[in-house]
Amino acid sequence: MAVGVLAGAGLAGCTSAKPTVVVRATPKPVVVNPLTGLTPSPGGPVVAVKVDDTAPGRPSMGVDRSDVIYIEEAEGGESRMAVVFASVKPQVRAVRSVRPSDPELLGPYGKIILVASGGGGSALPTLDRSGLLSSINDRNQVGFYRDNSLPAPYNLVADLAKISAAFTSAAGVRDVGFTWSAADPRLAAAQAAPTVSTLVGSTKVSFVWDTKLARYVRTVDGAPIHAADGAPIAKPNVLVQYCKVTEDRSDVDVLGSPSMYTTTIGTGQVVLFRDGKRIVGTWSRPGYGAKTTYKDAAGKPLLFAPGGTFVVLVRPGAPA
Repeated sequence: MAVGVLAGAGLAGCTSAKPTVVVRATPKPVVVNPLTGLTPSPGGPVVAVKVDDTAPGRPSMGVDRSDVIYIEEAEGGESRMAVVFASVKPQVRAVRSVRPSDPELLGPYGKIILVASGGGGSALPTLDRSGLLSSINDRNQVGFYRDNSLPAPYNLVADLAKISAAFTSAAGVRDVGFTWSAADPRLAAAQAAPTVSTLVGSTKVSFVWDTKLARYVRTVDGAPIHAADGAPIAKPNVLVQYCKVTEDRSDVDVLGSPSMYTTTIGTGQVVLFRDGKRIVGTWSRPGYGAKTTYKDAAGKPLLFAPGGTFVVLVRPGAPA
């Protein structure tokens, strides 16, 4: 046995050791939804829905499950929402009419679906020329029904799953300008902002930072706004974006109030609210299909907290 061991040791000493080769798999890049900064990146089309933003239209349905909520000026000082869905395709209420400025607002998203009840003046012709796909209730397109427990026009529901299935050529998610990061070192020195208050037309639009949810909750007169399923209408980010707003006399309502055209191509100021803090910056968008660039006062990208965003489009001079 001793001789065997020694012989084995001798053989071992004379044998050249082969290097160990470790093969490491190349990590796959993490693909996030460019509209929320969350994984996974959703498949299927992106759908934008024009939704009522007045007391008779509340509680809304499905809005709490959106990726991005734009709040814009309509007519008579009132506000309206353009709500973007990619992660899920719920049923949405109350669907309202499109405005001539909506195709410009949604241009960075590409050939997505815009859902609306109808449109006055030049709104529908402008939409038809825009390159967006449209699903319009007044044109008897698929996916709409009335909730008869509510009065018109606040009872129109759009089934986004059915509408998505009818538009197989619609575009999916793409970068429209949001830069996502869970952390931002600028927040340490940023001004505290436990509440946000601004004006869209003559409509007060406000939010309260909820530490437990880590989100800004939309409020009216200090009370949280909830969706029909009981969930608060809330996002981690509120971006107040200053834009030129002008009258559009091609679209006048029954009271004689003209629609308002919000210009989202050009440059202007922004204020980003996230993590209960406030950061001032600028926005820039060179053309119709181009994404919007958001930067801080030093010219560095504004960082949005993953989870979605309110974009509140206001006139110059509005409070923030």
